Amino acid sequence: MLFSTQAFLLGFLPPVLALFHLCAGNRTARQTVLVGASLLFYGLWNWHFVPALVALTLANWALGRAWAATGRRAWPIAGIVLNLVILFVFKYAHFFAASLAWAAGRPSPGWRILLPLGISFFTFQKIAYHADLLRGARPVRGALDFLEFVTFFPQLIAGPIVRHSEIVPQFGTDPRGPDMWENLSRGAMLLVLGLAKKAGLADTLALACNPLFAHAAQGATPNLAEAWVAALTYTLEIFFDFSGYSDMAIGMALMFGLRLPFNFDVPYRATSIRAFWQRWHMTLSRFLRDYVYIPLGGNRRGTARQMANLLATMMLGGLWHGAGWTFVAWGALHGTGLAANHAWTRAGLRLPPLAGWAATMLFVIIGWVLFRAPDFATAGRVLAGMAGLGGWGHAKIPDAAVVWIAIAVALLGPSSQQAVLRMLRPSPPLAAGAAIAFVFLLLLIGGRIPDAFIYFQF
Repeated sequence: MLFSTQAFLLGFLPPVLALFHLCAGNRTARQTVLVGASLLFYGLWNWHFVPALVALTLANWALGRAWAATGRRAWPIAGIVLNLVILFVFKYAHFFAASLAWAAGRPSPGWRILLPLGISFFTFQKIAYHADLLRGARPVRGALDFLEFVTFFPQLIAGPIVRHSEIVPQFGTDPRGPDMWENLSRGAMLLVLGLAKKAGLADTLALACNPLFAHAAQGATPNLAEAWVAALTYTLEIFFDFSGYSDMAIGMALMFGLRLPFNFDVPYRATSIRAFWQRWHMTLSRFLRDYVYIPLGGNRRGTARQMANLLATMMLGGLWHGAGWTFVAWGALHGTGLAANHAWTRAGLRLPPLAGWAATMLFVIIGWVLFRAPDFATAGRVLAGMAGLGGWGHAKIPDAAVVWIAIAVALLGPSSQQAVLRMLRPSPPLAAGAAIAFVFLLLLIGGRIPDAFIYFQF
């Protein structure tokens, strides 16, 4: 079930919210409601994976309890290995087998492994949990707490990647406190804003982007205008699609009295590639920093080792996004960019802010072409078109006004979460405007075939 559908917004979320708040005074009851609703939400996509999700979650909880009882490091290590094996089998086994077969000149194996929705997110969540135990964190004691931590439906499929220490302590707080109505109203505002990003901007931008990449995938080199339109509209689409999901997830969590970490902070205003990764998918960035980059040695073992660590970390980050060599290349590109950024800074060099922003955005846009293209050949044709090798030409842009609106929103004003959670003040006109916008968006998505969020495939 997608957040951006009438079935979810009218048929799933309201009754779950109502039932949750009806029994909010009893911790066990409200947690049971959320866990049950989360499993139903997941099962509506494919119920066959629900028992596996529950079994894997309980197995990880049991390993944490074994660590608490014995203090033996073998238990959290076993948890990390278990989740890595699950992730490898479902997401990467066919990819590596096909790559080895190609290298050996043999046909690709005909495996058909269905990827469980959200596997990259909930396995990373549990890997972080066991890694924190090895560092001395206290384990989650109750099975119901751990089930809610892992399965909480707003963040189950595509994050934010939440650490147990951030959310489990909140489970004991009665959501009917003095902030209840403010949480409900601000959460609803953030939900509407995220829906507007997804349905109003991202899905409309896809109408311009997808045909151009599909044409390149068929062997055509786009002209200069078409190539830049393809690259720019995807750059905007992926931002509004994923940040829209994050806004909706954080908003819904707030309506249940829970606060999730922010995931985006106006990344397209960054003036360096390092600043970009401090603003883009921030919960993944900190995961890679804390559980990959720093354990590899970080910047503690000399400049050369730091550069190698950055490259390795970002290549793993690229592979996390998808089982394909284009994703690995995208990660390597960003790893190289981060290494160059560190070397540039260490040398005491600086670019004026505007020049730094322009260089960063050019780098990011080129990277998104690799990320979006289904293969290197398609990416090469789009990049060749951006360099003018396909001629000058022109491009037809459906709903060009939406592109300009998207550019303005991405480059001007505060982030959505800052605006809604910190800056907005209650007022009847604002509430009426949000209600009208919500009805309009419901009508808009009702007339379209639902588009899955981009990060659902990861």
